[in-house]
Amino acid sequence: MEIKVLGPGCAKCKKTEELVKQTVTEANIDATVEKVSDLMEIAGYGVFGTPAVVVNGEVKCVGKIPTKQEILSWVKS
Repeated sequence: MEIKVLGPGCAKCKKTEELVKQTVTEANIDATVEKVSDLMEIAGYGVFGTPAVVVNGEVKCVGKIPTKQEILSWVKS
C-alpha cells in the first residue's frame, strides 16, 4: 500500500503526516508513507487544498487533518 501526504510543509501538513504514520504503525498495516511537497506533483492529483491524503493513487482527503478513524477506513478497505 502506498500513502502520500500532499502539502508544502505547513503545520497541518506535518500533523497529517505524523497522524498517518502513527495510525499505520498502530494498526500494523504494511504501507509506505511518503510526503510530497512539490506543488506541480500535488496539482497533478487535482488537489488545490492541503493537506491531502492519497491512498494507492486515490485522493481520500483534501484541506483538513483526517481523524484516525478516517485513516483506518482507507487503509483497511
